[in-house]
Amino acid sequence: MESLYKRLSSWWVKYARPIKIVFVISVIIFVVHALTSFFKTVDWHRVGTGLSNLTWSNILILLIFGCIAVVPMLGYDFAIVKFLPGKFKRSYIIRCGWITNTLTNIAGFGGVLGATMRAYFYRKHANKKDILLAISKIAVFLLSGLSVLCWVALSFMFIFHQGGHFNQYALWLVAGGLYFPVVFYFTLINNNRLFKDVTPKIEGLLVGSSTCEWLFVALFFLLVGWCLGVRHNLASVLPLYVVAQLLGVISMIPGALGSFDVMMMFELSLMGVSKPTIIIWLLLFRIFYYIVPLIVAGVLFLHDLARQVNDFFDGLPLVIIQNTAHFLITAFMYISGILMLLAAAVPDITADNKLFARLYPFTFFFIHQLSTVLFAIAMLACARGLASKVQKAYWPTLALLLIGIISTWWNLRTMSLTIYLAIVLVLILLSKRELYRAKLQYSISKFATDLLIFAGSCILYVIVGVLNAPQYIRSHKIPNFFLFPGEKVWFSGLIGLLLGLILLVLILRYFCSGADPFANQQKFAADRVHNVIDQFGGSRTSHLAFLKDKNLYFYQKDDQDQLYFMYRRNYDRLIIMGDPVGNAAEIRPALRQFLTEADLYNYQLVFYEVSGDFTMLLHEFGFDFIKTGETGLVRLADFTLAGKRQRSQRTLMHKFDREGYQFNVVKPPFDDEFMQKLKAVSDNWLGKQVEKGFSLGFFSPNYIQQAPVVTVTDQDGKIVAFATFMPTGGKKYLTIDLMRHTHSAPSGIMDKIFISMFLYGQEHGYEYFDLGMAPLSNVGESQFSFLGEKAAHFIYEYGYHLYGFQGLRRYKNKYADVWESQYTAFRKWSSIINSMLALVSVINQRADKPEKHVFFFWITR
Repeated sequence: MESLYKRLSSWWVKYARPIKIVFVISVIIFVVHALTSFFKTVDWHRVGTGLSNLTWSNILILLIFGCIAVVPMLGYDFAIVKFLPGKFKRSYIIRCGWITNTLTNIAGFGGVLGATMRAYFYRKHANKKDILLAISKIAVFLLSGLSVLCWVALSFMFIFHQGGHFNQYALWLVAGGLYFPVVFYFTLINNNRLFKDVTPKIEGLLVGSSTCEWLFVALFFLLVGWCLGVRHNLASVLPLYVVAQLLGVISMIPGALGSFDVMMMFELSLMGVSKPTIIIWLLLFRIFYYIVPLIVAGVLFLHDLARQVNDFFDGLPLVIIQNTAHFLITAFMYISGILMLLAAAVPDITADNKLFARLYPFTFFFIHQLSTVLFAIAMLACARGLASKVQKAYWPTLALLLIGIISTWWNLRTMSLTIYLAIVLVLILLSKRELYRAKLQYSISKFATDLLIFAGSCILYVIVGVLNAPQYIRSHKIPNFFLFPGEKVWFSGLIGLLLGLILLVLILRYFCSGADPFANQQKFAADRVHNVIDQFGGSRTSHLAFLKDKNLYFYQKDDQDQLYFMYRRNYDRLIIMGDPVGNAAEIRPALRQFLTEADLYNYQLVFYEVSGDFTMLLHEFGFDFIKTGETGLVRLADFTLAGKRQRSQRTLMHKFDREGYQFNVVKPPFDDEFMQKLKAVSDNWLGKQVEKGFSLGFFSPNYIQQAPVVTVTDQDGKIVAFATFMPTGGKKYLTIDLMRHTHSAPSGIMDKIFISMFLYGQEHGYEYFDLGMAPLSNVGESQFSFLGEKAAHFIYEYGYHLYGFQGLRRYKNKYADVWESQYTAFRKWSSIINSMLALVSVINQRADKPEKHVFFFWITR
């Protein structure tokens, strides 16, 4: 007997595969023959009519419950990961389970596809062997739910008497029902080695998932019939469905495709269901249970694949897609808004202009003139927020697009338009992450652009209204596309423009609202500035902080100030004066933080009078630059009045000594009398000129009190000239800021101050004396220079009567040993014209009157 069993086992191993193939082919031949015979008797016209009569509500119900029927299958993946090393996120298991199960739902769970997909998804923490072993442990439980359902079907047949003539299949149901008790015995009771780690909890999860899977599918099948109007004896279909699925499993055809359908077709027709209804029933069942979840799985798989590709290329593909979507949706909003305004102003333009006729369908459609104008202006306002990547613009834009899409689809209802509008909606969804800024900074250039669009539309609308006046039409020939349908329609549009202006301002004000750490004048933190300079040293511009006409941005590390930037706001730009002051080792992270925070509040940064080294660092962060001049330095160790070069200066100094002029260094604090004397010299020097600030010091008692002052007095002890020290926090550079003299002071008094300062610097161990910048010196002289630098050179050559650029360079060149280039840096792709205008505005701003943004005060506040 044992030898016979071995021979039979050996024979089965040898011929099992050919037998299975022959069996499956036989089943397929039978199914094809049966289906062909059935289809010949179907009225296909009634099938088409039945499909077309499906209501949207029924389709929505089938979409929702078809996907719900797939959900229990996710339990298999939650069970699989319990046998695998590592931990997986719940969302990841759900996504992977949905993709794998919807594919294997058609191709068969135990096939190569299921194992391959799971090996792909779970490869991070497990190898293919671990995954195949895990799949083999749960494979036997997959039909346990169908086995349980067999007993439910038998109950319907013999207890509730819902079987009818299906009682002949009771033997099949009993055989199927015995599967689960056998599995339960071999997995838990018999202590099989393969299933030793399958705990009762895991087995409960598997059996529960399988039972819910088969039950949900069966109920969904009945739901499809209910939606088709099959209400009589619907409970009797359940035993039939279970038998058909059982035979489908035995047929070994993936998804029981064909075998299940043949059984249902013939048996449902015996129940009195019409053949067209049966065809529709099975078709909808296949579509909404198999195809729709598979499409969802395809989307999830492509999303997962795209994420991996994006990670491989360090996020560059996603950035490109988001930037492209942001550009397209912004362009769409602007173009559509302008086109809608044009269509409102000239209603028949689409009939006479081919380009407009082609473009206008790719926008939104409103019947009423007033709504068209208001919607167009709202789109332009939202486009301004989108263009500036303002986070607040997302939901208003999305709501606006949804309103436009609903209105357009409701009025036109074409499939091509529906697809186009769906693309528009996808673009705004894709661009959401691009909208990260906290608020809109409204600038003159943005205002000019919006004013041009709105004012141009208003002027065109008024002109069209005048052309449509009866007295004008009687004496002039008007082109047809300028003619309006009626005076009331034109007046409605005019009201829309007036209301639109209010709407535009309100939307822009909403985008500009919110907290802004860069907007207001800060309280000057003198202690923090002193601490940074004392600890890390200052610079040639660090003392300008004490003018209090600039805000300070501090960078901290471990709650300790490391360095600071000095800046002033000008609409949507922050003008930064000089290199950052403080710890040079922290410049890179400080710059990154400053740029990030400023960008968050929609500011562009312009760095003025920065060194070459810092300019190169800015270039790494995406800045372009233009040379704005050169700073002259005197090497103090080499300075001497001896020799032929300084003969005239030597003679001048002897003259001042003979006439009794004295050079003095006076240290603070200064009394009121001394300050009044300095003020008198300063006022005499200024005359009717206005003090400037930012990059230059101005006469402020508080500022003067911060550092020593050098004076030149005549033989009577009267101050005829003075200069203020500009402390740099070290001994490398010595420089002065304000240098002023009375008009009655002798010629050469400035040389007296400079030479005395050189000698003072030598005596006190300084390396260089900074003569200050010669603006536009050696700028744009090469034929290969930037266009902006060439324009600056033109000013240098021919604008000396406005400002003595050349004379300043020649004067400083008498003493300078070294010339260091100074640069202005601005963001790439930003307008150099706007940046320069903002810079000039800040430099020329009156020191005693800080800038007030009254022009946009109501909008931006």
